[in-house]
Amino acid sequence: MAQVLEFKLPDLGEGLTEAEIVRWLVEVGDVVAIDQPVVEVETAKAMVEVPCPYGGVVTARFGEEGTELPVGSPLLTVAVGSPTADTDTGAETEGSGNVLVGYGTGAPPARRRRVRRMAADVVTSVADAPAAAPTPAPAPAAETRGRDDGPVPVISPLVRRLARENGLELRQLTGSGRDGLILRADVEQALRAAATLEATTQEATLLPPATTTTTDIDEVTRTPLRGIRGAVADKLSRSRREIPDATCWVDADATELMRTRAAMNAAGGPKISVLALLARICTAALTRFPELNSTVDMDAREIVRFDRVHLGFAAQTERGLVVPVVRDAHVRDTEALSAEFARLTEAARTGALTPADLTGGTFTLNNYGVFGVDGSTPIINHPEAAMLGVGRIVPKPWVHEGELAVRQVVQLSLTFDHRVCDGGTAGGFLRYVADCVEQPAVLLRNL
Repeated sequence: MAQVLEFKLPDLGEGLTEAEIVRWLVEVGDVVAIDQPVVEVETAKAMVEVPCPYGGVVTARFGEEGTELPVGSPLLTVAVGSPTADTDTGAETEGSGNVLVGYGTGAPPARRRRVRRMAADVVTSVADAPAAAPTPAPAPAAETRGRDDGPVPVISPLVRRLARENGLELRQLTGSGRDGLILRADVEQALRAAATLEATTQEATLLPPATTTTTDIDEVTRTPLRGIRGAVADKLSRSRREIPDATCWVDADATELMRTRAAMNAAGGPKISVLALLARICTAALTRFPELNSTVDMDAREIVRFDRVHLGFAAQTERGLVVPVVRDAHVRDTEALSAEFARLTEAARTGALTPADLTGGTFTLNNYGVFGVDGSTPIINHPEAAMLGVGRIVPKPWVHEGELAVRQVVQLSLTFDHRVCDGGTAGGFLRYVADCVEQPAVLLRNL
């Protein structure tokens, strides 16, 4: 006899409390194998494919595409031990425990056991605790009732009921979901717009006839602050709310740095990026000024200084701003830094970054010069203590060796937490970075 197991949205790590369902990868009635991805979700950190730790037949799904679920909410139920499951998947009744990205049944046994214990908190047996029978998720078919001019792209009966109760014609809406699917958020937005229009119209009718005018109502677009955009909003707001930050900046002659890079790349081997050179300079500066590689624990009233540099760098993607982290950047040479920057940048572009790739940074490097701007005042990536901003490197008039010349000039900005250090330390750090940019030999002298 088959046993029905409930698989809940697992803890995806780093304090994430919810995720949005982007795309279901299985349907009710499908046979799934152990560790097979069943749903693609978007967290505040990244896009993640969630694998099911059990093999069997999917009996129900919970949540529509486009809805958010808190960690611990049911995702789906699977009947394991059924003849169909055994024949089609060859799966054992025991689950793999694969509920976190990067873990699988092919992992070493000790690792699998550790994850299996973690999975015990999010997978429960229906046989162990009585619960209401799950309602199978409706098949992804469009609503066809109503007029005869084509189907309405609606899956959810809740969305249809919400529209019906408020007298809203679904055919007048354009869905924001995949393939034009109309989501609950689309209906709610339409209702808010209708309410605003009605209130404005009522207000106009109360005016004296002599002053009544016809006013065009601008269409208002509301975008939910969720996913990456919501995470960025929360983190930056918290940074400005909690950190007493200050910014200092300096212009530097980067001509010799660019010549050094050209010479390194001309020697053959993997290409060295400007970002890698700047990262190498940053790690050297943090060795001299470790106060900036820290965080503040206000509960304990302590400054926590880190002995390793996990260097974050800002990367703009189609889904928004993300900050991948290069682990142990202080022990990597420029070639290794270039390779890691390239790997993480490509993962960011394709949406393949994992939560582990986006957390744990101790200092951030922000090269906003790629956007064609000279300067900025960076906002610290909470809970770090500082961020170095780098503008574009462009030819400018510059006094060089007592004469006016055209040189490659860059503006460097340092925003720092004034609780961890004073201006002398921040200025010393920034001046050292500028000296290394102007004379790369300074960096070699201190290796």
